Amino acid sequence: MVVGVWWPGLGAEAWLIAFREARLRVLVTDPVDERLIRILESHGLEVDYRPGVAREELLKLVPGYDILVVRSRTKVDREVIEAGRRLRLIARAGVGLDNIDVEYAVKRGVTVVNAPGAAAQSVAELTIGLMIAAARLFKAHIVALEKGEWSKGRWRGVELAGKTLLVVGLGRIGLRVARMAKCLGMRVVGYDVVDAAAERAREAGVEFTRDLRGALREADVVTLHVPLTRDTYHMINRETLEEMKEGVIIVNTARGPVIDTRALLEYLEKGKVFAAALDVLEHEPPREEWEWRLVRHPRVIVTPHIGAETREARARVAEETAYAILEALGLR
Repeated sequence: MVVGVWWPGLGAEAWLIAFREARLRVLVTDPVDERLIRILESHGLEVDYRPGVAREELLKLVPGYDILVVRSRTKVDREVIEAGRRLRLIARAGVGLDNIDVEYAVKRGVTVVNAPGAAAQSVAELTIGLMIAAARLFKAHIVALEKGEWSKGRWRGVELAGKTLLVVGLGRIGLRVARMAKCLGMRVVGYDVVDAAAERAREAGVEFTRDLRGALREADVVTLHVPLTRDTYHMINRETLEEMKEGVIIVNTARGPVIDTRALLEYLEKGKVFAAALDVLEHEPPREEWEWRLVRHPRVIVTPHIGAETREARARVAEETAYAILEALGLR
């Protein structure tokens, strides 16, 4: 996906002349597959690979670069964009753009690109794995066994077959999760605000609804696959949790702040929520004591934002991001 335009007012011919006269400099601030670097360098770009660079150092470095490549760790806010006086393109090697101030970047004439489909399969597979692990309370049993305790009979999980799964967000990942869940024998209901989602749901054999609150009341399992926006921030909160079924399972592999995790902890401790499986948190890593209580809860499985952390996804993300950059530059 490409957001914005490349150097407003500069025609294609003038841009190509400018490119030939000076090699564009690329700063990569988060770990990426080496294919991304190789592809960019093979097209004449000068790449500086600085994974893990601290914010203070980034602010000093970014003025000397034309292109900035990040994943989810690096926050590209207004301060970074203003410091990047030469910046003409920001690339997110992944799906979400919530760590980039896209509106301000576009206002400054900076193009923003990402790789929206590259990690979809890996995230969908993780979602199903977490869903099964939460339903069978893997965490509690594994922790007990590691302590030398034979926990058979202490905790009983639930089957997923015959249960109603609500997929919130029917994009690339949500649709994959829906299809996989149907293979488990689940009734799958999909919710999305995008008009085209209803047709996608029909083609996938998924029930579609625009009544989120009603669907939340029916669901045995809720899985979240939405971007982080003003509308989705804390969309799962005390009010919605109160309305859900007793024994609901909640899975989140989207963005942490989509759930009010303090409220989630409260409803886990009350017993209203049977289990939760989270690949994302409001703060990564956790900061507050209550956040660590959530992570350590016996009916909560937390993975450290590893949805795209497979060899296959990393390779696809690298290639898709590199080609999105080249396309924005008119080099592909």
